[in-house]
Amino acid sequence: MLTAILGKKLGMTQIFDEAGRMVPVTVVGAGAMLVTQVKTAQTDGYDGVQVGYEPLHENRLTKPVRGQFKRVAGKTMRYLRELPVSSLEGIDVGREIQPHEVLSEGDVVAVTAVSKGKGFAGGVKRWHFHGADMTHGSMIHRKPQSGGATDAARTFKGVRRPGRMGGRTVTVKRLKVVRVDQEKGVVLIKGAVPGANGGLVTIKKMEKGD
Repeated sequence: MLTAILGKKLGMTQIFDEAGRMVPVTVVGAGAMLVTQVKTAQTDGYDGVQVGYEPLHENRLTKPVRGQFKRVAGKTMRYLRELPVSSLEGIDVGREIQPHEVLSEGDVVAVTAVSKGKGFAGGVKRWHFHGADMTHGSMIHRKPQSGGATDAARTFKGVRRPGRMGGRTVTVKRLKVVRVDQEKGVVLIKGAVPGANGGLVTIKKMEKGD
């Protein structure tokens, strides 16, 4: 069976547990995933499953992507991703897999998404530089330090400098699944997950040692 699902971040809210304590949760919309390809160790060197998520009219897709769905009678999806599996038993091309078949309440998961893009940012915002004095005649309040020593005559790779911030793939581990609501098609995860509302997220079950 699959060990991960796809979903869309809808936002945050709060619920109350049995003891009356408030629990902040992220609401992830999770619907059926369509199996479009099954990869096996014999043919591909490893076991994996390619799935499609969120139905979309075929006219919105390019022809190469549209060809990926020929095996599933022309059903087309917006997203096409490969997910890990614990076993391939019961997984066939064309089958729809529901979130509650993969996740259950109490599972510990890792959530992967693209973080919010913040554009070009300076050193103070991007790397939490302290900054210079605001008084005493200082004219370089938020400017970064020198680029490097005279002897090297260059700036070394990895030096923290102003630049594009955000928009990177981020994984947050050891989050807890609070609820899997099959009727409403949502998964509630305790705490915050990466990315903006409406963004695609991957929720993967964690095992011991992950």
